[in-house]
Amino acid sequence: MPEAPASTSAAPGSDSSRSSEAGAPAVGLRAVRKTYGSVEAVAGVDLDIARGEFFTMLGPSGSGKTTLLRVIAGFVAADSGAVSLGGVDVTRQPPYARNVNTVFQDYALFPHMNVLENVEYGLRVKRVGRAERRQRAQAALEMVRLPEHGSRKPAELSGGQRQRVALARAIVNEPEVLLLDEPLGALDLKLRQEMQLELKRIQREVGITFVFVTHDQEEALTMSDRLVVLNAGQIEQLGTPIEVYERPASEFVAGFIGVSNLLERGGKRFTIRPEKIRLAKEGEPAPAGHHVEGGRIHDVVYLGMVNRYVIELDAGGTLIAVSQNRETAAADALEARGRHVAVSWRDDQTFAIAEPSAVEQTMKQSNEGVVGQ
Repeated sequence: MPEAPASTSAAPGSDSSRSSEAGAPAVGLRAVRKTYGSVEAVAGVDLDIARGEFFTMLGPSGSGKTTLLRVIAGFVAADSGAVSLGGVDVTRQPPYARNVNTVFQDYALFPHMNVLENVEYGLRVKRVGRAERRQRAQAALEMVRLPEHGSRKPAELSGGQRQRVALARAIVNEPEVLLLDEPLGALDLKLRQEMQLELKRIQREVGITFVFVTHDQEEALTMSDRLVVLNAGQIEQLGTPIEVYERPASEFVAGFIGVSNLLERGGKRFTIRPEKIRLAKEGEPAPAGHHVEGGRIHDVVYLGMVNRYVIELDAGGTLIAVSQNRETAAADALEARGRHVAVSWRDDQTFAIAEPSAVEQTMKQSNEGVVGQ
């Protein structure tokens, strides 16, 4: 019998298959640290993930998000710290003894098995009876909206359908936690956006804790109940999508989550999002309560539904603003280059940003050097 790839499940009788402690988080990490040579991939992370939560670990390449996921799964052993599932310490438990399943970007379906056989394979390994595993596998296919595809081979499916089969194969084992390592990365943009909504729907219906890893900010904002932004193995910010987007805790978060403008006025540094900025012709009065500055439009980028304006401010600094194409023709917008305008925003739409630490400044300079090479 071949060995199943891309999934792990708890063995009956193992420590982590015991009843979880009431009130304990689905996943608990305490001072988890992992290094590879001189590189500190995870630098002493403390984190709790609630039961039934759609939780996302977001960050650029090298931020430590995938390493953390693999530590939770048991594929990577932490150098120090502790990992718990449902209040049960699993730090020294192997992957097969943890009640989790993992879905990777490479779905790794068995090509010689049909879809239904792929989905029920984990139950077959657990020696679940044929009738029960067939019923559970069919129910999982209905959950991912592929009830009529059970007899097909993986090669006969689209990329999105194979992703759904991999998800069904993981869900059918009823894990305590489902780990997803950039599972949408191989899909085209339209299908990826559709699958974001599907994943959230499925998570709500099954009620399993989802831990999702991505570098895509839109995915994180669309699906998450909460998310953590990681940078160089450390937590930059933890919160709901609204909290992280509207009130970034650092310059890194402000720049990484969407587009943000960083300005300094009167010795204070603050950030403001492009969609909060109002553009007006020179001399046109701004709404009451708005802070107003003059500037010149340096560039205009047509993006279909919106135009993006790059504005050099008279008082110093550069702003990016966006406006919807409700009435303005694309040609008119592009002709705005060089025009002097007034920009305004409400003070309550800005968020104070602290000066970057010495470590952040060093990392920023290092990243700029890499980009310039």
